[in-house]
Amino acid sequence: MFKVLTTLLSSAAMMSALASSQAVADDDQVFGWVENATLHPWGTEVKAKLDSGALTSSLDARDIDMFEKDGEDWVRFRLKLEDQETGEVFSDVLERPLYRELRVRGAGGRDERPVVLLNVCMGDKIYEEQFSLRNRENMNYPLLLGRRTISHLGLLDVRETFLQTPTCDDDTEVVAHDPDEDDASDKS
Repeated sequence: MFKVLTTLLSSAAMMSALASSQAVADDDQVFGWVENATLHPWGTEVKAKLDSGALTSSLDARDIDMFEKDGEDWVRFRLKLEDQETGEVFSDVLERPLYRELRVRGAGGRDERPVVLLNVCMGDKIYEEQFSLRNRENMNYPLLLGRRTISHLGLLDVRETFLQTPTCDDDTEVVAHDPDEDDASDKS
């Protein structure tokens, strides 16, 4: 009798866990490991790789120059991105306040990259996220979305691609960057 009761309780706990995980899945959007994303306010649609191995998102930027403006550190950089929808090349020089500097260690040695806040549309929301700027000209994807960004999106299905279509416009909800999350995700 004890063994039957234990088996029933174990089965009930497993069913509850499955139901709970299904409820989370029903509430969250599911994204593939490659998606189209739109950079705002420019409306340029680019291929984005969702990379759970990277913490911070990265954007292809050229001619990166740090400078001082009104006593604060700023970054000037050039975007040269092919729009996935139209095939047109978006090329513009942008200036943004420096959010922070990122130190990267890899097989090629150490590298410091500027990080800025930019808006990206994924699915039906615009997210203000951190992007490290680096020349990704020789990479397959001009935009890489790391764990900080992925954690805001929903679920990641690494078996699939292009599960969501960016559908943002001027009235779309913007999920503002929360600096308090920076410290928490740095420790994870």
